[in-house]
Amino acid sequence: MSDEAPRARIGLNLFWRTFFLLAILLVGSILAWLQTLRALEFEPRALHTAQQIASLVNLSRAALIHADAIARVSLIKTMADQEGVRIVPREPGDTFEPLENSALGKRMTEELTERLGRGTVIAKEVNGEPGLWVGFAINGDSNWLLLDRARFSPAGGKTWLIWLVTAAALSLAGAAAIARLINRPLKKLSSAANRVREGDFATSPLDEQVVTSEIREVNIGFNRMARRLAQLEQDRVVMLAGISHDLRTPLARLRLETEMSVADPDARDHMVADMSQLDAIIDKFLDYARPDHVDLKPISLADVVASCTYAVEDHDELQIRVDVADDLKVMADGTELARVVSNLIENARRYGKSPGTDVAEVEIDAQARDDKVVLLVRDHGHGVPPDMLVNLTKPFFRGDTARTSATGAGLGLSIVDKTVRRMGGKIVLSNAPTGGLSARIQLARASADGAAAVATGTEKRSWRPSVIRKPLSKQ
Repeated sequence: MSDEAPRARIGLNLFWRTFFLLAILLVGSILAWLQTLRALEFEPRALHTAQQIASLVNLSRAALIHADAIARVSLIKTMADQEGVRIVPREPGDTFEPLENSALGKRMTEELTERLGRGTVIAKEVNGEPGLWVGFAINGDSNWLLLDRARFSPAGGKTWLIWLVTAAALSLAGAAAIARLINRPLKKLSSAANRVREGDFATSPLDEQVVTSEIREVNIGFNRMARRLAQLEQDRVVMLAGISHDLRTPLARLRLETEMSVADPDARDHMVADMSQLDAIIDKFLDYARPDHVDLKPISLADVVASCTYAVEDHDELQIRVDVADDLKVMADGTELARVVSNLIENARRYGKSPGTDVAEVEIDAQARDDKVVLLVRDHGHGVPPDMLVNLTKPFFRGDTARTSATGAGLGLSIVDKTVRRMGGKIVLSNAPTGGLSARIQLARASADGAAAVATGTEKRSWRPSVIRKPLSKQ
């Protein structure tokens, strides 16, 4: 097998693909009909033009034959002034250019020769004067009949081009309307599928009363699938929360019995530590089973970070440096955001210890970028192999092989990812250039009105931050 990476394919959504296919079909049809019309129009126009010219020559010949000399001069002058038809003698030294060698010119020449006789000459220019010239004889005398060529010219290329452009524009507009109509149900289905993918099952029902039977069947099937997924998710949450809750009672009883009945202090301490770890794992299960709904409000990011660092400031295995502006506000749930920061700090404490030490150096930084706030939490540990980065946010996945050995359920970063997405943000995990794992969280920045409400205390909070807001730095 080849190790070459797959080539990137050009993205083309269904609307434009449908539009281009319809456009190609319609433009091809227009060109075909245009060619057909021109072919059907050619023969009648050639015959009609030849008939008119032949009739005009025969009438002029008859009028001149039956008119006396004085009337003939007057007739020729009248024809030139009123009809734009000139009759001049044909001299032996006249030079002329035959009619152009086109299909229409050949057909007209053949038809006029047949109607007026074999001595008939058709020219487009005589002695340097352009026009439609017809050479004929009157009682043995050769003459030229000059006509205005525009009277018998076929529709020019400009006329055809105008009609072609008009028809193409109308056809393309119709193709766009048809493509939009065809792709509207698919666009709704795609939007609903994206909402279901994000766990939003309640607002994703599609219209089950549409006229098109195929679309109606797809919508019905999708709605049933969404309801089934919602039920499965609810059952999973209830089961996971129930199991975690039911484990608490026997675990607490075992801890109490251990402390009272185990005589060996070391064994008792180890057993109590194991039970504490089991209790922490149960907390992770309960956190993971929390519902997806959160109430976003303007929250002081500095307050949240301060409350999280205050809880661990006495841990000798942590050194935390915080650089978060006091006036930086984000749209979030305070409790949920505190859980995110605490999980990241705990993850750094367990797995991000600096090489050769038992201390995890953690940096927490926040920067405002337009309407977004980027919160950076990083450690200075060994980092994570690049091929494992994509799996870190998966439930129960643990990438301990490249980091400090520690125990846990493998739910910490999964909870962080799930919580951040619930708050409308996103998280990116990567290895820092100087070593260690970096978690970059992007949240919506609170508007000026929301920030003012927090500052004046007019916004009611369900979460109260720690009163200690100073950056924590342990040497």
